[in-house]
Amino acid sequence: MACLGEEHFVLFGSGAMQEAHRRWFEKDLPEDVNYANVSDDWHGIALSGPKSRDLLSRITRDDVSADAFKFRDLRQTYVGGVPVILNRISFSGELGYEIYCKPQYLLRLSEAIEDAGEDLSYRWYGARALMSMRLEKGWGVWTMDFRPDFDAVESGMDVFINWKKDFVGKEATLQVKEAGPKQKLVTMIIDVDGIDVSNDEAILKDGQAVGYISSGGYAHHAKKSMAMGYVSTENSEPGTKLQVEILGEFYDAEILGAPIYDANGANMRC
Repeated sequence: MACLGEEHFVLFGSGAMQEAHRRWFEKDLPEDVNYANVSDDWHGIALSGPKSRDLLSRITRDDVSADAFKFRDLRQTYVGGVPVILNRISFSGELGYEIYCKPQYLLRLSEAIEDAGEDLSYRWYGARALMSMRLEKGWGVWTMDFRPDFDAVESGMDVFINWKKDFVGKEATLQVKEAGPKQKLVTMIIDVDGIDVSNDEAILKDGQAVGYISSGGYAHHAKKSMAMGYVSTENSEPGTKLQVEILGEFYDAEILGAPIYDANGANMRC
């Protein structure tokens, strides 16, 4: 959520959650607050990597140094001569930015990035690369690791909740928090070569099912097969040895206690 003006806010979220947000707004917004879904009005490019600040500084007049444009800052400005919403955020785990512009400017923006990044080993990357990188950070995604099936405590999203504020579902979430969740979302490394999970595989402990995979794949930077999944709370501690069934075979897995790449997030906050 970002503030663009005294009475103008923008919400960035998963495309899969647009209808959920719409239902919430239509049910709960005060009468003097107006909203609009502008997803089709803005297209975006993610600019990521250790040289992304250098590249960005070449195509904007704004000061995008670490002190002037901090992690999670947002501003309306110009990049590559294009009016944009510039957000310093990254789902890749590296220093990065999300740049949003009107559809008619997207080609011009992309060409400006290409030209400026030619000597920086610039490359386009897509959703599959992004999904691989986020595994190394232990970041879940909507429709797989985060769904209406799971509550905020089970998924670990309760760390972002301000319990001093009132919100829809607070009483129910507090009950789960106080009672303790029956299952938790964990990240695992799987001892397997040449094959990865494809979601919903069984997770076992001593031959008994204790959970299931919510997402996974091959982490190309770490060169390991990884997965995220929900397991019973008593089997969710870091270091716990489990097994995952993939295509009828059982493979050893171990729960991680921290991301296997840049565990403290220094790269994207530098």
